[in-house]
Amino acid sequence: MINPKPVSRRRLWPVFVPLALVVALAIIWTGLWFYAASAAETTLAGWREREAKSGRNYSCGKQTIGGYPFRFEVRCSDLGIELRGIEPPVALKAADLLVALQIYQPTLLISEFAGPLTIAEPGQPPGYVANWTLGQTSVRGTPAAPERLSIVVEQPTVDRVGGGANATVLKAARIEVHGRIAEGSAAGNPVIELVLRLAAAAAPELHPLAAQPLDADITATLRGLADFSPKPWPVRFREMQARGGSIEIAKARVQQGEVIAVSAGTLRLTERGGLDGQLNMTVVGIDKVLKILDIDRIVSEGKIGAAIGRLDRIMPGLGQIARQNAGPSIAIGLGAIGQNTTLEGKPAVTVPLRFADGQVLLGPFPVGRTPPLF
Repeated sequence: MINPKPVSRRRLWPVFVPLALVVALAIIWTGLWFYAASAAETTLAGWREREAKSGRNYSCGKQTIGGYPFRFEVRCSDLGIELRGIEPPVALKAADLLVALQIYQPTLLISEFAGPLTIAEPGQPPGYVANWTLGQTSVRGTPAAPERLSIVVEQPTVDRVGGGANATVLKAARIEVHGRIAEGSAAGNPVIELVLRLAAAAAPELHPLAAQPLDADITATLRGLADFSPKPWPVRFREMQARGGSIEIAKARVQQGEVIAVSAGTLRLTERGGLDGQLNMTVVGIDKVLKILDIDRIVSEGKIGAAIGRLDRIMPGLGQIARQNAGPSIAIGLGAIGQNTTLEGKPAVTVPLRFADGQVLLGPFPVGRTPPLF
């Protein structure tokens, strides 16, 4: 008699062990995510505290956190910002703010703002409304040791509202601001590099030169800061002035139509907070710049204007002829003061752009004034 072979039972543990490991890992990861989410919230609170010390207070009508499993997203609805570090203080209100932090990059915060943004003095109705298609910022580092900041705004517009005098005060295709600590550290003697890029930007109420769209690429370096601890910028600039600091314009290129201007130089701060120093500026189309600046009127109101008036007394109409030819003569004179050269293959003139305690002079002609930085 033949005994039947015993039936082998299939072992199930090789199937369940991997599944159990996956479940265990998921539970562990979920626990780590919630722990890290709490740490991320603490980091955001640290940034908010740092900003408050700098005079920038943030508030949320409603705050939620999500982004599981690979990132953290903190959404703030009805965002309120009060800028107390400037005079007068400003209150901002935006519809929504989203702050994202990748779990594998805990020191990189990326934020997106949703418009519109209202701008007003605290307790007052909005005076300006800003809007954009994309508003994004990124901050790298920790609240105690920030490293770099970037702000990018696509299609921004700023309109003045109220009082029946609505007007667009700023419009651009794109605005970028980048800052980083190039030398030193936040704790001691930081050297800050700043980059400003504008694409098709126009600000008619700022200055006649900014009435038409222009492109700009400006790189500056701030030297002389004691540290980068939380404080309003006017306080930083005052400290920088006391320490003999400077603002080095390494590169500044501005183009508006056929006019191109490139400049570089070093500026310092006076005891009143005004800019002081000189930039060597090379300009293509200097005659168009003089026309926009209305140099003819500036000249006619000065000593040259008095001389032209005497010509009218000698022979009626002679002064008018002199006025009509003043613009070209001034352009030639600026060429004599500076140097005829070429820029990007085009005829240009290099002239000094001087700052005297905030007053701005193109060659010998006053063309404007910058506000004090503190």
